[in-house]
Amino acid sequence: MKHSGRRRASLLALVATAALVTPVAATAAPDAVRASTLGAQAAQSGRYFGTAVAAGRLGDGTYTSILDREFNSVTPENEMKWDTTEPSRGSFNFGPADQIANRAQARGQRLRGHTLVWHSQLPGWVSSIRDANTLRGVMNNHITTVMNRYKSRIHSWDVVNEAFADGGSGQMRSSVFRDVLGTGFIEQAFRTARSADPAAKLCYNDYNIENWSDAKTQGVYRMVRDFKSRGVPIDCVGLQSHFGAGGPPASFQTTLSSFAALGVDVQITELDIAQASPTAYANTVRACMNVARCTGITVWGIRDSDSWRSGENPLLFDRNGNKKPAYNSVLTTLGGTPTTRSTPAVTSGTPTGPRSATNTAALPSRYSWSSSGPLISPKPDSTHNIAGIKDPTVVQYNGKYHVFASTASSSGYNLVYLNFSDWSQAGSATHHYLDRTAIGSGYRAAPQVFYYAPQRLWYLVYQTGNASYSTNPDISNPNGWSAPRNFYSSMPDIIRQNIGNGYWVDMWVICDSANCYLFSSDDNGHLYRSQTTVGQFPNGFTNTVIAAQDSKYAMFEASNVYKVQGSNQYLLLVEAIGSDGRRYFRSWTSGSLAGSWAPLASSESNPFARASNVSFPSGAWTRDISHGEMIRAGYDQTLTIPACRLQYLYQGMNPNASGDYNLLPWRLALLTQTNSTC
Repeated sequence: MKHSGRRRASLLALVATAALVTPVAATAAPDAVRASTLGAQAAQSGRYFGTAVAAGRLGDGTYTSILDREFNSVTPENEMKWDTTEPSRGSFNFGPADQIANRAQARGQRLRGHTLVWHSQLPGWVSSIRDANTLRGVMNNHITTVMNRYKSRIHSWDVVNEAFADGGSGQMRSSVFRDVLGTGFIEQAFRTARSADPAAKLCYNDYNIENWSDAKTQGVYRMVRDFKSRGVPIDCVGLQSHFGAGGPPASFQTTLSSFAALGVDVQITELDIAQASPTAYANTVRACMNVARCTGITVWGIRDSDSWRSGENPLLFDRNGNKKPAYNSVLTTLGGTPTTRSTPAVTSGTPTGPRSATNTAALPSRYSWSSSGPLISPKPDSTHNIAGIKDPTVVQYNGKYHVFASTASSSGYNLVYLNFSDWSQAGSATHHYLDRTAIGSGYRAAPQVFYYAPQRLWYLVYQTGNASYSTNPDISNPNGWSAPRNFYSSMPDIIRQNIGNGYWVDMWVICDSANCYLFSSDDNGHLYRSQTTVGQFPNGFTNTVIAAQDSKYAMFEASNVYKVQGSNQYLLLVEAIGSDGRRYFRSWTSGSLAGSWAPLASSESNPFARASNVSFPSGAWTRDISHGEMIRAGYDQTLTIPACRLQYLYQGMNPNASGDYNLLPWRLALLTQTNSTC
């Protein structure tokens, strides 16, 4: 990371740090990234592709392997319904729902809540209530208690389910709720739900509302239109989409777009199609893809044998867990590329060159590396008297490496961009100084770069004293970056309270299928994490917490977080200052970006990368292995890296250098893992 102001070399062991830099890709925005799994491909357009999950099947290895590979959203099939969660008044049972929710969260899958108020699967003690005040209190307490249990973990709730009657009336069906409370029970439920969890999307969910001309569809439409006109909190309409063999009605897309035009999202919530015609499935998915506010699709089960309609074989996987022709038609319609074998759900694009193969090996607990000599050095010009180049970030895209880095000089820090096709060309690449662009002059340091696929934009994240970013539709155009914007209006309180005499530095963004997370450091032993949803990014970062902490020099700065390709594992790297005053990296792993971190290679005696486990065939030119970035397996917001044959672009410097901190001669070099097992 970079700090504003000057420091003496004698302080190096205490406060010196290197900025994060993330690579950039070449030419204009990439063609749509083609993934080979449903959730991964849906995520490219900011959508989810989910499934209904039964807790009782989570011990089935075939079931869970498909669940983890293919789906980035989960809906509990029965475990959040009233008869399970509150079988007797005031006595709540969350065990089965917790099992599904905890598992999904640990794997970065979104969670839909299903369902809070429904006339079916309702305990007899509720159905027998005849007093309006009693029933209203019971309903409100149930909504509030269940939603509080999963607050901030569920992105969409089916608040009310199947309240409208079949047939030609277009009116609400008879139920204990309508009969005792009147038709206003739905509005009451939504207002209570908004109070319980203001951040969750609140949905009305029903079946047989897919055909635009049907009276039932029109009845629901009138209700939603009325709610929106009066400020009743409703955010989405769920269309269950249990279709016959012919698939969706011809007006299905009209229905989706008509609801969306009211200012709500639409979601296909329980999709299954008798006999699973590939054409019928493709038509359903295409209708969603053609409506911007159709935010996701959930199939109601995984294998045909798991379906409530199992006799009709309505799902995408057969009873043995094999992909059916409908699977390939769905993936293709989403924009993905079917494969002949099962592949891990990797949402990142595949780079050109030799690193495109998928690796599924586990990360080792010990590492050894070989280092190049300095590959990238400063290139001063008439207006840039650069002393050091630091904090690289790198992506490989369209056959080129795109590197952004901090420049250090007596006048402070800014950013530079260069690209090249091969590491042998890195030293001769042109340096484009970004203070000449809309990014501007002044303190800018520690960049990170990635392609945010839902918006088809490149993001450059960096520190300015705040956490800032710029965007660019074309990574290869250094003049295409927007002026700086901030993720936060001001430093979050929890950072202000814990930063001590440190600096707020090294911002790092990574996203899973549901959320984006912003990590940062404070030079005082704390790693912070904020989050927002994929749909809200880059806005809405809240819930800032201390994600990890240690002593000041053991968890100093320059954190990197990555998704490990072909696994449900994330890797965290943090720069530390060793007992010899030299920089090195420690590492941890987690099954979730919001989870806790378990040590991997995390000590001075067993570091992730330190001079002691690095060989220097061309001469030991540095004793510091400092702020840098992994060479990724892709370039998007998931920051996916291979599990083996790792490479890390880092900053080092002559061990004998001394003087003003801003004038230290940092250079960039490449580590290559030498103990890879694959």
